[in-house]
Amino acid sequence: MTKSRLHDDAMVQLLREDQEFAQHYLHQAFADIDDEGGQQAFLAALRHVVEARGGMSLVAERAGVSRETLYRTLSPKGNPTLKTLRRVVSATGFPFSHLATAP
Repeated sequence: MTKSRLHDDAMVQLLREDQEFAQHYLHQAFADIDDEGGQQAFLAALRHVVEARGGMSLVAERAGVSRETLYRTLSPKGNPTLKTLRRVVSATGFPFSHLATAP
């Protein structure tokens, strides 16, 4: 198993155990979205939260998108529409509007 996969697994476990941390984690990733590499970092953070909040299949179903679309959306080269992004964030249980304000 690679170091990045170990990190991803550990982060997902932490986010699964601590919902307040998950909200702060997602908020901070969103706050840094305009920094260099910020969009990719935000998509990675959202991918971690999606995994922690039920996984790709469950969140895709809640968001009303296909699992394949969700994987593509959250890939490092993903370029989601605002509509899809809002639906995915909301499907994790965090209101999209709360990304802009500290929890």
